[in-house]
Amino acid sequence: MRMRYFLVLLLLFSGLQAFSAAQTQTEPTSSDRKILRKTMPRYPEIARRMNLAGTVKVMAVVSPDGKVKSVQPMGGSPVLIQAAEDAVSQWKFAPATSESREIVELRFNPSAQ
Repeated sequence: MRMRYFLVLLLLFSGLQAFSAAQTQTEPTSSDRKILRKTMPRYPEIARRMNLAGTVKVMAVVSPDGKVKSVQPMGGSPVLIQAAEDAVSQWKFAPATSESREIVELRFNPSAQ
């Protein structure tokens, strides 16, 4: 019971915003670099039990060949961040002449899972 209250307080202080999207959605927001392959995030079991919805924003550093070199969280629920990082690290982008930084927002909704 204490753990549940702790998690609820943690979520309140993390600035979580609920969304009513029909499913998990992704929205690249920083450049024109096309996404060739997406891996959808796996909804964490603890988030499912808490009926947790929200958006996670991450920055992916993408090499010239289109592979994701690293992913850094920029905001969102701590319960959902790892799932977002794991998914985006598997994405493949179109090749480019230089490394780029792509801002990606992933929306999580328990009713769509």
